[in-house]
Amino acid sequence: MEAAYDRLPLNALRVFEAVATRLNFAEAAEALHVTPAAVSQQVKTLEDYLQTPLFRRRGRTVELTSEGADLLPRVRRGLDELEAALQQSRRQRESGVLNVSMLSSFLQKWLTPRLGTQREHLPDIELRVHTSREAVDFARSDFHAVIRLGKGHYPGLYSEKLMDDWLVPVATSALIRKYGKVPCTKDLSAFPLLYSSDEPWSAFVSDETAKTAKTKPALLDDSVSVISAALEGHGFAVARWSLVQRDVAAGRLAVACDIVRPFRYSYYFVCPESYATMPKVVRFRDWLRAETARHPLPPPLVANAGAVGSR
Repeated sequence: MEAAYDRLPLNALRVFEAVATRLNFAEAAEALHVTPAAVSQQVKTLEDYLQTPLFRRRGRTVELTSEGADLLPRVRRGLDELEAALQQSRRQRESGVLNVSMLSSFLQKWLTPRLGTQREHLPDIELRVHTSREAVDFARSDFHAVIRLGKGHYPGLYSEKLMDDWLVPVATSALIRKYGKVPCTKDLSAFPLLYSSDEPWSAFVSDETAKTAKTKPALLDDSVSVISAALEGHGFAVARWSLVQRDVAAGRLAVACDIVRPFRYSYYFVCPESYATMPKVVRFRDWLRAETARHPLPPPLVANAGAVGSR
């Protein structure tokens, strides 16, 4: 077994510096909130480790030996460097770089418009966002957290639901004036439809009914492409409300049906349990929580809630 004196006595170095500064064991003990006996024991431990006396006792006071005087400035430098390293580590946990993975659609249509608010509330956090649909191996990456659409099953990880989502038919106001609102669940033969495998029209009508549309549905690769096509006036799209809410609020798109459907997945904030209490992760999660709590419901749900409340 390793002898006790072979282990670096870090606490004894701190006690040595306190005594050497005050040249008084009792005053050092008071400053360190320990007993004088504990101070004496730590000094003896350090002297045994170095195999040399560091103080000469003179009544109630002490003076440094030549070895003690030679050691003191180096101990102070070492303690200062250790304190600086610990403070830097603490600052990195509270602020600095935060690596987050999320869906490209969520970044483009939800987070990007809110970056100004994020910087205002978290000015000392450097947010680095990577887009991906893939599962993240936290043990083999430098990600602190991910935002994913899912059902909340993330074994071995901390997860928190941020918000639910809805599927909403949308189009430009000009297109709605031309064709009228989409009669969801009915004949769509008169409507030019835009189609995404992520947000299919089958949430509202059968695939067979969708095929009766005026033009063959344009099948686009991802959610943002479908929304972009709708913004250009190319057709009616089914989109996640989280991605089009700002476009609707700004008048660039309008809700094209009086029916909305719950999306099968919700947004979750996911991170390792060990990161769940890291200050900068907590601050970013709290900001997300506040922003998603302010996310409004789709107009049809608001109207229905108002109708129920007025009865």
